[in-house]
Amino acid sequence: MIQKTDKFLIGIVAGIVLLVIVAFAVVLSRPEPTYRTDNAADAVAHNYLLALWQQDYDRAYSYLSPEIGGYPESAEQFQDDIRDNRWIFDLDRWGTDSDNRSVGLEVISADVTGDRAYVSVRKTDFYQGDFFSNGQSSHTFNVQLERNSQTDEWQIVEADDYWVYCWSNEDGCQR
Repeated sequence: MIQKTDKFLIGIVAGIVLLVIVAFAVVLSRPEPTYRTDNAADAVAHNYLLALWQQDYDRAYSYLSPEIGGYPESAEQFQDDIRDNRWIFDLDRWGTDSDNRSVGLEVISADVTGDRAYVSVRKTDFYQGDFFSNGQSSHTFNVQLERNSQTDEWQIVEADDYWVYCWSNEDGCQR
């Protein structure tokens, strides 16, 4: 009787170890996010958000339309605006951080009409859940783009999230 219990217990422990190994393998085999090469509106929105996540502010800045009212004068000013408004950009929460929260972004659709596009992005906040919570919440926001008539490239003119609102004002940001 004791030997059967021991074999059963060893089987349970081996199954748990196997599940842990599989979970690590799945997490480690996930591809790193990469930039998209085409100039579709959804690719530009994806690239902008990825550049912010990777803190490649020069690249993120290049996706903004110089036609917006409060266009930052330089990539350095763009970076200063982001740092002054860190909470808007969730920069402390991309990936995993110390308070067991993380953020994930996914472009889910693009509505293109002529030279205007609205790209929908799903933002998912992951956090340490409890018995009554699944540990995540989601909402969708839009990124508005316009096609530059001279370069035929999509450029961001406004966004509901990951955007400093004074960039949309004619007076710009108070520096």
